[in-house]
Amino acid sequence: MTFRQKLLLLFAATVLLCVAVISASVYSTIRRRFEQADQDRANAVAAQFRSEFGRRGLEVSRKVESVAASETVQHIALEMNRGAADSGGYVGQAHTLAGQQHLDFLELVDYRGAILSSAQWQAKFGYPEAAISQTTISQATPPQAMPAQTTLAQATTPAPAVPAGAFLKREELPDGATLGLFAVRVARVGEQPLYVIGGERLDQGFLATLDIPSGTRVLLYQNLDAKWNAKSLLDLNGPAAGVDQIAPLVAQVRDTLQESQRVIHWTSDSADAEVFHAIPLTGPIFSATNQASLNQGPLNQSPAANQSPANQQLMGVLLVGSSRRPLIELQRQIVSTAMLVGGAGIFVAVLASLWFAARVTRPVVSLAEAARRVAAGDLGAKVEVESSDELGELAASFNRMTEDLVQQKDRTLQAERVAAWRELARRLAHELKNPLFPLQVTVENLMRAKQKSPEMFEEVFHEGTATLLAEIDNLKTIIGRFSEFSKMPQPQRRPTQVNDVVHSVLRVFHAQLRDNDKEKNRIVVRTELAEALPEISADPDLLHRALQNLVLNAIDAMPQGGELTIRTRTLDDRIELSVSDTGSGLTQEECGRLFTPYYTTKQHGTGLGLAIVQSVVSDHGGKISVESTKEKGTTFRIELPCDFSAYSASLR
Repeated sequence: MTFRQKLLLLFAATVLLCVAVISASVYSTIRRRFEQADQDRANAVAAQFRSEFGRRGLEVSRKVESVAASETVQHIALEMNRGAADSGGYVGQAHTLAGQQHLDFLELVDYRGAILSSAQWQAKFGYPEAAISQTTISQATPPQAMPAQTTLAQATTPAPAVPAGAFLKREELPDGATLGLFAVRVARVGEQPLYVIGGERLDQGFLATLDIPSGTRVLLYQNLDAKWNAKSLLDLNGPAAGVDQIAPLVAQVRDTLQESQRVIHWTSDSADAEVFHAIPLTGPIFSATNQASLNQGPLNQSPAANQSPANQQLMGVLLVGSSRRPLIELQRQIVSTAMLVGGAGIFVAVLASLWFAARVTRPVVSLAEAARRVAAGDLGAKVEVESSDELGELAASFNRMTEDLVQQKDRTLQAERVAAWRELARRLAHELKNPLFPLQVTVENLMRAKQKSPEMFEEVFHEGTATLLAEIDNLKTIIGRFSEFSKMPQPQRRPTQVNDVVHSVLRVFHAQLRDNDKEKNRIVVRTELAEALPEISADPDLLHRALQNLVLNAIDAMPQGGELTIRTRTLDDRIELSVSDTGSGLTQEECGRLFTPYYTTKQHGTGLGLAIVQSVVSDHGGKISVESTKEKGTTFRIELPCDFSAYSASLR
């Protein structure tokens, strides 16, 4: 991946990350605010319901109290205390009184709890009323609970307890049960009280009195049956649609008697969903052992709201639903805006990265190109300095570096030339000094024999001339070796198979290695030649000569026998040829000086063999390296390029 591509990805990733973080933050903030607003609306509706419940409760209580104080009820109470035998004449009185006070429900109940008259269902005459129990009758009424018309003499007799406020109660009707808001008052004329129980329906009419915020709707579930009843779920327009999806929420409230919340998805479109807050409406459980809960309110907000949860039963569930359409549409708008901004940001990032890359990478590319030229040997490569910033300073430093390299190269070449001439002089002096001494001694012997023993001169002359000729031949050999190294020919290139060169070299040493097989100190030859090795452009004769020197060195390194291994393999665009032995090995210092001309570790070596190998490899554009471990062996590796055109171009 190029630097420009990295810059493009960096800019694009930065823009996308910023857009994503901002969008997620806005998204989360809006969601929290919406949920908080939704909770506030639900709380406002619940508070309004409480307020309306209290207002309507006071109104119902006032109406029931008016009925209890009416002349008709007082007359009935008086007749009951006088022991009237027939109470059937009162059956229609409750209906008339309910119409006068605009009450939906009204019942007159005697001190035993039997219904004397029912406005909503006359057939209930004589049936017991659960709200008035025998325990209630036996309880004393505190003075503050007595009706205003009660006299002091009457107060001396214990009176039944009645709830001071309104409460929710299930009411049975001919067409089914319903939920109502009730109040109880006592009409007492004498010792036997007469109870007046009146109330109003808690239905759509009650919901219509609530001020519902926009985007919110209120439903009422009347908990009249042991199981879920879809007909009991009402809204302002009548039975609510899609009630089956609300059933689990109502069931959860029925199980816990605690406020719950759930998102209801009406369709596959999430914008049509609503968040419903379900608020339980509780009422007293009427029994012979429990009447204290009659004064409890209808909204069960917390455990503190009811002194004993066992005294309460779920009468209904107030459902406050808020549409999620504003939130979903706003979220969709945020997503679309984020995508638009992200796309625009990526486009700007592309332009910015192109401009920035052109400004930054152009000098970097020029610097990289100049570095490649320097690596190829062109130390005169320069980089144009186009700015005075860090990149310009880097370019100027690179130019100074190449100038220093040129100067250093000149100094190094000069020092190498001097060192090479000194080494050549030393080696020549060393090589020539050995044969000159026998020559000098032989000539001195001839001169001494000529002067002192003429009769023996002929014999000494023949011996001396033989010695002189032998040493002169030795001098010729030494001079020939140095002359051969100085006249290394240039490679005559043609397609060459390296494996064939290996086989030709092994044929040269075949007889020598075969004789060693019969001896105690034998040398085993192993070849690991890669199949389908590509041909290279090389001089097979020079390669044969270089490989022959390496094999000869390996044989000389194993006088006690060992293993000689020759391998070939392909490495990308190169071919590797390695020669390994299991001989005495070399030290690190010896490995470092091994390819220096005239350096040898052999007793009678000239130090030119490996120098010739390195010269051949270098002329072919390859490189040679050595790895060795003392007493374990040595490995020479030659790497030759498969395509020589790049190397030829670099030389030009």
